[in-house]
Amino acid sequence: MADYARRLIDDRLDARQPRLAAIALQGPKGVGKTATATRRARTVLPLQFADVRERFAADPTVLSTADAPVLVDEWQRWPESWDRVRTAVDDGLAPGQVILAGSSAPRGATVHSGAGRIVPFRMRPLSLAERGVETPTTSLAALLDGEAPDVGGATDVGLADYVREIVASGLPGIRGREPEDRLDLLDAYVDNIVQREFPEQGYPVRKPQTLRAWLTAYAAATSTTTSYHRILDASSPGQANKPAVTTTITYRDALEGLWLLDPLPAWSPSRNVFDRLVSAPKHQLADPALAARLCGATERSLLLGRRHAGLLGPFFEHLVALSVLVYAEASRARVHHLRTRNGDHEVDLVVEGPDGRVVALEVKLAASVSDGDVKHLRWLQDRLGDDLADAAVITTGSHAYRRPDGIAVIPAALLGP
Repeated sequence: MADYARRLIDDRLDARQPRLAAIALQGPKGVGKTATATRRARTVLPLQFADVRERFAADPTVLSTADAPVLVDEWQRWPESWDRVRTAVDDGLAPGQVILAGSSAPRGATVHSGAGRIVPFRMRPLSLAERGVETPTTSLAALLDGEAPDVGGATDVGLADYVREIVASGLPGIRGREPEDRLDLLDAYVDNIVQREFPEQGYPVRKPQTLRAWLTAYAAATSTTTSYHRILDASSPGQANKPAVTTTITYRDALEGLWLLDPLPAWSPSRNVFDRLVSAPKHQLADPALAARLCGATERSLLLGRRHAGLLGPFFEHLVALSVLVYAEASRARVHHLRTRNGDHEVDLVVEGPDGRVVALEVKLAASVSDGDVKHLRWLQDRLGDDLADAAVITTGSHAYRRPDGIAVIPAALLGP
């Protein structure tokens, strides 16, 4: 484990795992669940192997008698393992005893809720701060505190670097590879989802090309609230016999079970200070590199701005949103988006802290910020008053500062947890 790069979730696990009888690490394939869990475990039960499943089924007392912590890896390969852990917690399992890692149970499997017994921890691809592209100078947690912290610092990270990070992937096993190898690995990742993971989830795929076309259309809708109906239409242009709408529901359910979709929910504030708001989620895959690969976008094509001219902005927003989601977890905050029904106002990211106060973030694919770029933040400030802890524009620029109106301008690389 000498090459393991510590992640933000490790701080949370250091504090909470010893006090909890059972925890579950959840997230998409390749995100690093097993690596993070294995370095904390003294006994590993890899349930992808039939003989291990058979031994565990024959002797469930291993959860309490083996050297702890016990890692039950790929638990979804034998869904009953989840219930074995839940029952063991009810029977008095000691704190810090079990770690579960894996995806959701396959369709049709009967798995009882682990609420109150098994505590979930979400793992996502690496944020910008975890990738080490720069040392952050502004903390999301400090912005959530609402004390208008000083904002400053400079970075040499620019547009070309962010484009490189978009296509490099935040999946640890992919991002460190050579560019050509990354393309092959991303293709293999999608092929594995279509050809293996879907069937294992209980969703046989009769026409893999139809699913891949739907994924591509979803990727092209990154950072938008495009309806699922339009995504389905875009995945089958010119076809007289289009897939049924129920197909979209099937795809969505299976992909969410695999943690491959990571949509931003629409914000529903507790105070009724707005006209009607859009309730549709903003579409995002687990990793912007997957979206770029599905769309055939490369570092070169995104920078040249020809064939993929309209995708760079949404992909940059996706990269920022991924990072903010990771940072927000560290502060027990939730991330949403806001858009009015008539489209007059929208805020890219609304981070709501445990106390209900929010930080509003606009994401701009530019180095400079004008008064027009902050109009939606000012609008939100007028309506929320003190409930708005802070507001900022996230840019590709080189300097972090506060504008005279108090709104922060922060290069994406300088924002951290």
